[in-house]
Amino acid sequence: MQSNSRPRQSLFLEEWLRAAAADASQPQSPPPAAAAILRAWADLRDPSSDAPRLLSALLTLSRSRASLHVSEPQVKLLLSLLSSSSSAADSPLLSPDALPLLLSLLYAYLRKSPRPSPPLALSILSLSSSFPPSPHSVLLLGALAASPALSDASCLQCLDRFCSILDSNLPAIVHDVNFLPEILAGVGYALSRSEDDAHLGRIINSLFRIWDAGAGGIRPALPHGLMVLCLFEWWVAGFLASKSSSRIDQLCREISAGRCKSRVFVPPFAVLMASTGVLRALRSNRVEIDPRLRRLIEETIGYGAECAISRLESVSGFNISDDSHVLLQCIALGLGRCGSVSFDASVFRCLCLALLNEIFPLQSLIVMPLEMGNVNYETNKVKAHLGSPLFKEAGAVTAVYCNQYAAADEVSRAMVENYFWNFSQELYSSFRVAAWIYRGKSDELLEDLEKLGEAAFLMVVVFAAEVSKHKLKNKSSNEFRPEVSSRILVSFSCIEYLRRIRLPEYTEAVRRAVLTIQENSTSCASFIESMPPYVELTKAQGSVILERKGYNWSQDEVQTARISFYLRVLPACISLVPTSMFGERVAPTMFLYMQHPNEKVSRASHSVFVSFVSSGKDSDQDDRLDLKEQLVFYYMRRALEVYPGITSFEGMASGVAALVRHLPAGSPAILYCIHSLVEKAAELCRKAMSEDPTMWKNWEGNSGPPKKVQDLLLRLIYLVDIQVLQYFLKQLAEFIIQLPKDGQNVLLDEMYSQVAESDDVTRKPVLVSWLQSLSYLCSQKMASSRADKDEKQESSISSNENINLNRINARL
Repeated sequence: MQSNSRPRQSLFLEEWLRAAAADASQPQSPPPAAAAILRAWADLRDPSSDAPRLLSALLTLSRSRASLHVSEPQVKLLLSLLSSSSSAADSPLLSPDALPLLLSLLYAYLRKSPRPSPPLALSILSLSSSFPPSPHSVLLLGALAASPALSDASCLQCLDRFCSILDSNLPAIVHDVNFLPEILAGVGYALSRSEDDAHLGRIINSLFRIWDAGAGGIRPALPHGLMVLCLFEWWVAGFLASKSSSRIDQLCREISAGRCKSRVFVPPFAVLMASTGVLRALRSNRVEIDPRLRRLIEETIGYGAECAISRLESVSGFNISDDSHVLLQCIALGLGRCGSVSFDASVFRCLCLALLNEIFPLQSLIVMPLEMGNVNYETNKVKAHLGSPLFKEAGAVTAVYCNQYAAADEVSRAMVENYFWNFSQELYSSFRVAAWIYRGKSDELLEDLEKLGEAAFLMVVVFAAEVSKHKLKNKSSNEFRPEVSSRILVSFSCIEYLRRIRLPEYTEAVRRAVLTIQENSTSCASFIESMPPYVELTKAQGSVILERKGYNWSQDEVQTARISFYLRVLPACISLVPTSMFGERVAPTMFLYMQHPNEKVSRASHSVFVSFVSSGKDSDQDDRLDLKEQLVFYYMRRALEVYPGITSFEGMASGVAALVRHLPAGSPAILYCIHSLVEKAAELCRKAMSEDPTMWKNWEGNSGPPKKVQDLLLRLIYLVDIQVLQYFLKQLAEFIIQLPKDGQNVLLDEMYSQVAESDDVTRKPVLVSWLQSLSYLCSQKMASSRADKDEKQESSISSNENINLNRINARL
């Protein structure tokens, strides 16, 4: 887009308007060669040229207008053709198709010539009465009125003619909307020269009547609004350059809300974009605006917003008319380009609706192809939206919206907050279906939807950060609202799937919300209750499409991202979670995602278990302890049945360490945990030895599952309570005795080293005695297994075992 270029540097205003509105037509063909241009001028001079030949020549010259220099003799030639054609009523020299081209060349002369000839300008004016009512006539007359070649008196005559054409022929002139830039450019040129209030009012009146449906006007569209914005920016920039501040004041009063209300036909989108165009020009030129003038402009913007709200309230549900869509789009785009304005409740609400429904219409873009099945059409539609000026201004509109929020009253704030939180939940539901349906089938569409969703994520995060700044920062402030914390966290969980980058606003908003729910049990409970229930997680309830497509919870990426957010936040507030709520709401989800194939998600589930087992809550300590012991039995089964493979060993190790530390000494749950681990170690060793009989020879460098579990068992020797130690050592001894000689020796050596280096004066005597007994039992087992061998060999082995035992005792 070229909307950010300086407007006064544009030679042809209509081209700048067309480009600024992102309404550039098909790529232009290369201009004709110089020889073709010379031949075209020659054809125009040739008296024998017929109408088709003249049309071809004019078409060639018109295509090269950007680089064409029209001299005074050539202008005289064009005027003679125009005069001859208009005087020959029975058989005109030029065809109707040639007249717009001829007028376009005369227009190029007026705009490109540094000093247009006054006599030639007067000649054009004298022939203007024969101009047909067309966009090119309006463009030429407007440029003629703005030309310095006309005197003030002649300029007034030209403006009269200009206004007369628009007043009496507007429906015919605006019939082809493709020529709207030419009409607006003509209006712009004319207004730039009008010195009196009468012509100013007539021109503005004609401009607004372009969209008067009752007078045959055209329907509003966002590109039209962009052109109006740029047109007024061009005007004000020109008035500033000529230091005509009084003209700016006159212009603002002419488009003010009071004047517009007196004109029944005035389209709100046009006056709104006109006002934002004025503000944009003043902002771009860094001009200090009179507070009274700014108030007048902002009241006009508020008037446009009020019109939008009244139209929206007159319809039910989402049945919004096209004109209302355009009005919301214009409010967003206009304010996004002109900067901050004072708070207005209607403007604030319109910006909210524009962001959620117009800039990020994800709900409709995702649902429509699912219902209609036309994926290719929808892919093109999403790509077009990604390239639209409306989407490109999303960041600027969000900034203006947050500024409005900072100055808003509490009622307005609460209203728009609800809009945003609901938007996040709708976004979650829509992307959950889209990701499941389109993944691997319509990846291009899904990728474009995710680009749009990522931008929506940024918008929600920036807004939520602004909310947290006002309502969660200062606990002693009257604005402090702890209930907002859970809404922010729930909203973030819904859009977690779309989080692709690190964002300071995200981190800060989450931090403030978590700190708040850590100290507010009501907010904490509200956050927990928002978790999707177990049945919904596994059965895709609420989505018929997912149920029909063979839903599998572990492959639902959007849902997994949401639950992982809950799992990360829960440990921070686990002490405030009521025991009953944890058992009914959190535990089923925690155990489900403990077997999720994504290791990060699985580890997060283990972390929730660790935090709960480690937590205490005085009000229901007994109930909490009972639940902890109950959960341990299921925890060990869930963790060990998919280890190795899915269960994260680090997560399981942290869970085991937590339960042996925080459950009461001698708890049956601890005994069950020890028994389960020993059984798993035996199972893993049997399987590993069947695959690699020499595994014990490389035990030191081994990092496989058997080694990890046995290392965990050895660490637990120093973690379990002394009352449980005897049971643990008995289980461990039974496991070691069943191992082959190499395995026994390896594990005994490891335990000898650990006990020898231990400073635990309570456990060390028990462990020394146990190791001596275990070594003896292992030697006895080996001796009995060799009873069928000769006595000499048996004596040698016994002697070796005794030597080994003596060496071990010495180390201990």
